[in-house]
Amino acid sequence: MAENMDEVRSVLGTLGVYEKPLGPLCTYRVGGAAAVFVEAESVDDLITVQNAVKQTGVETLVIGRGSNLLVSDDGFNGIVVQLGSAFTGLQIDSDNAQITCDAGALMPVAARRTAALGLTGFEWAVGVPGSVGGGVRMNAGGHGSDIDANLVTVEMVDLVGNGVTVVKRADLELGYRSSNVATTQVVLSATFQLDIGDVATAKQEVSEIVQWRRKHQPGGQNAGSVFRNPEGDSAGRIIESLGLKGFRIGSAEVSEKHANFFQADPDGSANDVYELIMTVKQRVKDEIGIELHPENRLIGFG
Repeated sequence: MAENMDEVRSVLGTLGVYEKPLGPLCTYRVGGAAAVFVEAESVDDLITVQNAVKQTGVETLVIGRGSNLLVSDDGFNGIVVQLGSAFTGLQIDSDNAQITCDAGALMPVAARRTAALGLTGFEWAVGVPGSVGGGVRMNAGGHGSDIDANLVTVEMVDLVGNGVTVVKRADLELGYRSSNVATTQVVLSATFQLDIGDVATAKQEVSEIVQWRRKHQPGGQNAGSVFRNPEGDSAGRIIESLGLKGFRIGSAEVSEKHANFFQADPDGSANDVYELIMTVKQRVKDEIGIELHPENRLIGFG
């Protein structure tokens, strides 16, 4: 990208931050820097990035709150885009049991806000520590539900396209922890259809999910479930069955509390985490014959 940097700077102006460390923006808290980082506070900011991409062909990476992301120690040699505080709003239509979330809004916040109004169907999201935009991209889920269950429409901008588009749920090809949202597409907002229920019941469900998570899942520097669950089984159970709880490579370790959570040490290495992921994946394939597929987004590892 070095040969394009002057042109990228020319288009972005003061909008771009250069050699921005990405570790602090990810829940693993490790990884290298972005050659260029843009925190977009408006659609106009995204259009400026769009112009830079079209003029220079520079690679882009759109990130949410980094709760499912691992970037290599070498960083990302392109433009990383993250939505700023202007994209964190929630608009709730209680009469019609609908909520429209800006893409930067946190899923636990949306879950608590809707439950407090007796709107049901989104309680599960209190256990997903990411943004709505990231949740749409990976069809986040848990506790028997997922984004697909209530999503109506998504508003997005494509950094290699033109303008803002509204996409219906059926056109997103939502599957188990997957969608057809491209790496160049920025989700701006998402609208969900919920149900009208009982406030006390909804708040109780939220509370039970929070308690379950604290009991069964570790805190610290991790990005949630590393692997998707194979059909009819649990990736955590499979990894634990091989005695891999506590297995360590360098500054990364399989959690002692939940074997599908991998912990990074403070000031650790993203490459160690990646090597741990690949080693566990290979061990499971060699010893059990099951192919585990990473749920984490792995950026810059070849």
